[in-house]
Amino acid sequence: MRRAITLATLRRSESGATIVEFAMILPVLCLLLLGTFDLGYRSYVSSIIQGSLHEAARMATVGGIQTSAIEAHVASRLRSFSRNATVTTRTLSYSDFNGVKIPETITQDTAPLGTYNVGDCYQDSNNNSHYDLDRGATGLGGAEDVVYFEVTMTYPHIVPIGHFIPGSRWDNNVTITQNTVLRNQPFAGRTLTNTVRCN
Repeated sequence: MRRAITLATLRRSESGATIVEFAMILPVLCLLLLGTFDLGYRSYVSSIIQGSLHEAARMATVGGIQTSAIEAHVASRLRSFSRNATVTTRTLSYSDFNGVKIPETITQDTAPLGTYNVGDCYQDSNNNSHYDLDRGATGLGGAEDVVYFEVTMTYPHIVPIGHFIPGSRWDNNVTITQNTVLRNQPFAGRTLTNTVRCN
């Protein structure tokens, strides 16, 4: 004779508890696994960008290669890796390493001191006839100049994790920026000009 199953019996029963616990933990486990895959892929993309950046910088420092050719090489290499990627490059040249990413020098400062304003004089390091917070000149520069080369790649996440998290502000794209600084080889004579301009 089968025993009648009462509510108290069901409360004490542990059969099937494992499957219920697994069902509760499975979504979290899947999100962690997908997040790990995404971070691993991001590390891989960073190394690919770094490799193409070093190739581009090497091409730039030997001379005789146009900036557009180098940018096209980098974009081609990275787009073959990820077809949906957006690749942008930035190339600036400086006379020395100490000038990389710093403002042009103010030679005559009027109040307020420490900032460039009307009446100040400055060294126009990049010869563009206006004061810049970054003294770099666009392009590869000349012999023995220091070249700053930057590559930015934006690509969609391989797994759209943000869609699985309600209320998430997770961006659907990943943006990675890498840069390097190298000195051009002495492939020609070098002339430095330090034009002082006043407003």
